[in-house]
Amino acid sequence: MDTREKELVKREEVSGDFDPTDYVSERLYAPAPDGVRVPISIVYRQGTERSGANHLVLYGYGSETVDAAFDHKVLSLLDRGFIYAIAHVRGGDEMGSQWEEDGRGLKKRNTFTDFIAAAEFLIGESYTNPDRLFAHGVSSGGLLMGAVANMRPDLFKGIVAQVPSVDVLTFFMSEGAGSGWDDEKEALYRYMLTYSPYQNVEAKNYPNMLVTSAVHDTQVPYWAPAKWVAKLRALKTDDNVLLLQMNMEGEHGGSSGRLQRWKEVAFLYAFILDLAGIAE
Repeated sequence: MDTREKELVKREEVSGDFDPTDYVSERLYAPAPDGVRVPISIVYRQGTERSGANHLVLYGYGSETVDAAFDHKVLSLLDRGFIYAIAHVRGGDEMGSQWEEDGRGLKKRNTFTDFIAAAEFLIGESYTNPDRLFAHGVSSGGLLMGAVANMRPDLFKGIVAQVPSVDVLTFFMSEGAGSGWDDEKEALYRYMLTYSPYQNVEAKNYPNMLVTSAVHDTQVPYWAPAKWVAKLRALKTDDNVLLLQMNMEGEHGGSSGRLQRWKEVAFLYAFILDLAGIAE
């Protein structure tokens, strides 16, 4: 610590001609509606211009820490000209315990408005534009995807919601209400009613969407994403793609086995790349 010298002791191996100096990472801050600065971790290939014409995948979770760690899967997108970003929205604890508390309970909407603020910032700073911006979330991040799809569908070309928790009211009534009802639970129920994705689907245009689920998922029952997609299909007024992929063998974390996991990643990326018009 005195000399601040660093010694490399281990590095994750990446096959092919990978060179870490070919990529640039940054930490940005997007202004939220209440003035809070929302951190964004972003990575792209050297030489990428901020012309507003870049395809960009914005990932969000909002229930626990999402570290900006190296992820070799993302190289597949970066090498095709994509920018990849993580919005460290409130509800996670990247910025401490208060950051987490400010995205829970009666402050949960901060998670969604933070993500929207990050998307608007990246568009405003010419990293991308709404016709080239994709959102991605898993589980609680799927709740985030469902909420922003209802709140600001105009911001995104496509949304990928993996095993999304989109009917929080039913979950709350079956698991969170406990024995008895009181004013606190009533207030929370009324608040959740303002953002629960399933209950807030409307007759309007939605982005292209890929929704995944699993029959053996014990955390997000398969019927929740399935009925959400059914309601979207019944009410949405656009001709955009809306796919429901039902995993008949895997669980909440997807299928087991190295090859199966890669196939799932390939399917998600193929959905995004097809919408981006990239065939190779």
